[in-house]
Amino acid sequence: MSEEDPGRDTYPDADRAAVRDEPAPSARVPLDRERIVAAALDFIDANGLPGLTMRRLGEQLGVEAMALYRYVPSKEELLDAVVESLVAQIRDDEVVLDSPRDGWQDFLQRLAHGVRRVALAHPKAFPLVASRPAEAPWLRPPLRSLDVVETFLSGLLEEGFSDEAAIDGYRAYTSFLLGHLLLEVAVHGADVGPLDVLDDQTGEPGLAAYPIVARLRGPLSEDRSAIEFEEALEALLDRMTVARSAHLAE
Repeated sequence: MSEEDPGRDTYPDADRAAVRDEPAPSARVPLDRERIVAAALDFIDANGLPGLTMRRLGEQLGVEAMALYRYVPSKEELLDAVVESLVAQIRDDEVVLDSPRDGWQDFLQRLAHGVRRVALAHPKAFPLVASRPAEAPWLRPPLRSLDVVETFLSGLLEEGFSDEAAIDGYRAYTSFLLGHLLLEVAVHGADVGPLDVLDDQTGEPGLAAYPIVARLRGPLSEDRSAIEFEEALEALLDRMTVARSAHLAE
């Protein structure tokens, strides 16, 4: 490792490989858009979003940054492609359904857990789902692709929801998912702006003036994310049931 750049060996170096008469990584595995996007997601998972640059990604792939632009014209397009890959993982989840089979509650529960699985598998990349432009400006993250939203709405309409109730359900459902999951990935080290206050802090605050907080510090610090997710999802589905029932009674 070079003393001048102690972090250099973090990424494969194509130039040094050539000097050592070794094939560059890109010579061993052909470079393409899919491989670049997968490498970008791996980089974000390991290092966080702020550190991602085309140069560093090129080093990870063993090529010059300019070689990437043939497949991904800009970093902005690369980030959009990372989001597309995350949404594709949701669609490809074997538990997520294309249409209701055992009722709309089961349909939405499966989708919610599919989104959560992706968020927890890629917590540092998941905030991109909220921050990158959607396919249409009126779509709401994390259900931000036309394909996913079409599936969501058609599933509810098949189950007796009116147009208005299905739209209201979409708004409530996306707000629930985004709010809960951004809080959860922040705990797992995601950079979500103001939500960073949830990250672990060095040292302990003085609690002498706050006896109730001090007494309840143990349960307050428990990780109940999974339980809270289930309870909030059930409450949301209950509200949607009332809206659906009101429509059917008309």
